[in-house]
Amino acid sequence: MTARPPVLYLSHGAPPLADDPIWPGQLQAWSATIEKPTSILMVSAHWEAAPITVSASAGQVPLLYDFWGFPRHYYEVTYAAPTAPGLAASVDRLLGGVHRDESRGLDHGAYVPLVEMFPDADVPVLQLSLPTLDPRQLFTVGQALAPLRDEGTLLVGSGFTTHNLRWFNPHAPADAPAPTPSSEFDHWAAEAMASQDVDALLDFAVRAPAATIAHPRTEHWAPLYVSLGAAYAGGSLESQSVIDGFWFGLSKRSWQLT
Repeated sequence: MTARPPVLYLSHGAPPLADDPIWPGQLQAWSATIEKPTSILMVSAHWEAAPITVSASAGQVPLLYDFWGFPRHYYEVTYAAPTAPGLAASVDRLLGGVHRDESRGLDHGAYVPLVEMFPDADVPVLQLSLPTLDPRQLFTVGQALAPLRDEGTLLVGSGFTTHNLRWFNPHAPADAPAPTPSSEFDHWAAEAMASQDVDALLDFAVRAPAATIAHPRTEHWAPLYVSLGAAYAGGSLESQSVIDGFWFGLSKRSWQLT
């Protein structure tokens, strides 16, 4: 019987993640510590839709290459994971009804990390939209989805611990020193998670240093709250910072929650 999976929040990287000399290995090493789940529910920064919507589950559809200006080979990546109709039904039941978009494939916030973590593409995957960016509402969504873990589902929030694209300079070394606002926010987030300070995390906009600089718009931080809710359903929050460091100034810190 599959063990109850943890909950993840990972910094997913852009399509060039596959070319990074370090990061793919970190994701692969991480996934090697996780027993293969029965299914995966991805919540990506790159899909905002209300009411809550799930991706295609009735049949295979192409990946969503939701980026532009990259070399052609990034648009040739495939990830033909099985669809997850049973998971879609469970999500619908737990959330009291969701919209289904049978034309929606996995976006790069979902498939880019999955290619590294589950390269065999043999685990059914479903993607869930962000219906809002409000931390407390997303936390509540996560709490409602927590029973999926008892069915063997791995819930993954996929964003970026800091995300200000003004810092992104592809001509600089990927591991160049991070801007001060990025490192300050990263340090605060690591401490808040380690101390299980859920109130501070929910109130990050006023409590975190450089919050509006680290996240000019908060869609890459928002998936964390779905993960927090799913992991906090028992009243406590144990976490492990599995990946840290910076990539072109952006914090790639990622957590495993139990």
